[in-house]
Amino acid sequence: MKYVLVTGGVVSGLGKGVTASSIGLLLKACGLRVTAIKIDPYLNTDAGTMSPFEHGEVFVLDDGGEVDLDLGNYERFMDIKLTRDNNITTGKIYQFVIDKERRGDYLGKTVQVVPHITDAIQEWIERVAHIPVDGKTGSPDVCVIELGGTIGDIESMPFIQALGQFSYRVGAGNFCLVHVSLVPVLNVVGEQKTKPTQHSVRGLRGQGLTPHILACRSTTVLDENAKGKLSQFCLIQAENIVTLYDVSNIWRIPLLLRDQKAHEAIFKVLNLYGVVEPNLEEWTRRAEACDLLHEPVHIALVGKYTGLSDAYLSILKALVHASVDCHKKLFVDWISATNLEDATAKENPDAYKTAWKLLKGADGVLVPGGFGDRGVQGKILAAKYARENRIPYLGICLGMQIAVIEFARSVLGVHDANSTEFDPNAKNPVIVFMPEGSKTHMGGTMRLGSRRTFFQTKECKSAKLYGCKGFTEERHRHRYEVNPDLVACLENAGLFFTGKDETGKRMEIVELPNHPYFIGVQFHPEFKSRPGKPSPLFLGFIAAACGKLDNILQHFSNAESNGLPKTVGTGVSAVKAHNKKTAMKPAYRPEYVYGSCNGYHF
Repeated sequence: MKYVLVTGGVVSGLGKGVTASSIGLLLKACGLRVTAIKIDPYLNTDAGTMSPFEHGEVFVLDDGGEVDLDLGNYERFMDIKLTRDNNITTGKIYQFVIDKERRGDYLGKTVQVVPHITDAIQEWIERVAHIPVDGKTGSPDVCVIELGGTIGDIESMPFIQALGQFSYRVGAGNFCLVHVSLVPVLNVVGEQKTKPTQHSVRGLRGQGLTPHILACRSTTVLDENAKGKLSQFCLIQAENIVTLYDVSNIWRIPLLLRDQKAHEAIFKVLNLYGVVEPNLEEWTRRAEACDLLHEPVHIALVGKYTGLSDAYLSILKALVHASVDCHKKLFVDWISATNLEDATAKENPDAYKTAWKLLKGADGVLVPGGFGDRGVQGKILAAKYARENRIPYLGICLGMQIAVIEFARSVLGVHDANSTEFDPNAKNPVIVFMPEGSKTHMGGTMRLGSRRTFFQTKECKSAKLYGCKGFTEERHRHRYEVNPDLVACLENAGLFFTGKDETGKRMEIVELPNHPYFIGVQFHPEFKSRPGKPSPLFLGFIAAACGKLDNILQHFSNAESNGLPKTVGTGVSAVKAHNKKTAMKPAYRPEYVYGSCNGYHF
């Protein structure tokens, strides 16, 4: 097993995660089997209870692990499926060691950071590195390890010590350290300054780790003078110093590394000989195609955490994947949900007008997941606008739930329809707390991970987009769900639940069949979207926003000649045939407004 460690210096946010992902992609393109581990030095057991404002989005894995968003980059770039153990935190390590101490595994010895914590870190890395993540059997060839934080952080020191010991343990030819550091350019003199990186490397060496490769983040290509200084003062060969300068899109980072022969430098350190050159033809075409896009598609993202784009990172990536596939240049119009509400109209009229102008000018409306009641009314208004004006709408998790609430209020006339998340004493709870959830413990108590959704008909848009299969598997992260007692009333009024779980009682997908594209899903399809393989629902959403949904559905229909499942086109005739076949009621029937459904007054 070979190991590539990626560390960061000078400042945080340099792009260590993208660098680690790009190295993994580069090695995979050379024919090697690759896995990845992210080390987060914080004390939290996982990212599940952390605010998106604090740490960006919480990425969810197939096994239900709530992990750092960098694991999402690993999965997207390397097209692998990781486990919760691929994310190491200080909390996990200390919990592991304390549990062993409580069991008496240390035979009465004093438990210390060295050797017990450092040994636990090394054992964890070695165990997880051998787990296959590409669907094949047998151990991977290379494990890319990213150490979060910045060299010099006090919380990183146990991991630095452990990794220093680990490098000697596995041997010089099996361990390569790539240090990502900042080379700033001062506007006053226009010169690239190497001193911060020199100090960072000196600090790294002082803690027992010696970098083999230096990846310099800079706005421009590293000039020869700066490279010479770094080589001389950091004791690193000039050919092992690469520049990660600003590029037009993130997909060009692996190409930068390839063009500067970073893979050859890594192979030399790891004693890997006879490995083929990286095959990145498809990746190159995608990166170049992304830069050539000019026809815009505007998507209004109505959310709670719009002040930090990393809070919706996977959603942004899924939108990009789908937009590139549809040959459109993506423009995301960030709308804080609270700015759509009447209270903002009084308190901040300018923000209110701007928000509504963006919403009304969008080609599609997306309401993502979230927690808490702040901005919920604004999200409901966005869903209502999209439904009434026949604007393509995609609701994810909470976005699905508020679409159901809005429909109950506006179409069924139940003006106090609500979720028990926002009003525990709601008289007409359309959304309720899941029976197996916990209201006292927050971490890891939601419905998490990959679950199956079974399509109730193959005539709906979602089933067609998924290839007319009987079911699909997507990742979940939620505590609340549609009240199963009210499903019949909602379907009678025209809101169809086209996807359900294996019991048929948990609603997974909701659609309006007589709408160009109005789909809500309880799961998070963005987590499995990949470059070149966009999420079907995001692809359908962008296609609908561009007026190309029929083309996309026809593409799936034509796949029959290639031995793939046949799908049926959409449109008015398909909707009528579907309604006739299933004997569903029309979209709106006044007699259902004031009826009663299982004790709920609709």
